[in-house]
Amino acid sequence: MPRKPWETLLEDAGLPGELAPGQSLVELAGQSRALIEGHGGITEYGAERIRIRVRFGQVCICGSKLELISMTKEQLVISGRIHSVTLEGRNGT
Repeated sequence: MPRKPWETLLEDAGLPGELAPGQSLVELAGQSRALIEGHGGITEYGAERIRIRVRFGQVCICGSKLELISMTKEQLVISGRIHSVTLEGRNGT
């Protein structure tokens, strides 16, 4: 399968593949803050679970006292006590 131009560009520049167009990025700062870039909106919101749509499925953040701190078209920030982060693929896995 031929490589896409951006894949070659990222490799030549020594950059990680997660920076590819359309990819989502999830970053954790300890157990108290999560940053999700490249999201498609929130599908579930509560103090113990927040579910975020991403291109390849959903990211589910579970914990306590969770709250959405900021949200733009590009990224969102969640704070609280994060117990787990789960990736749920489009087929439910």
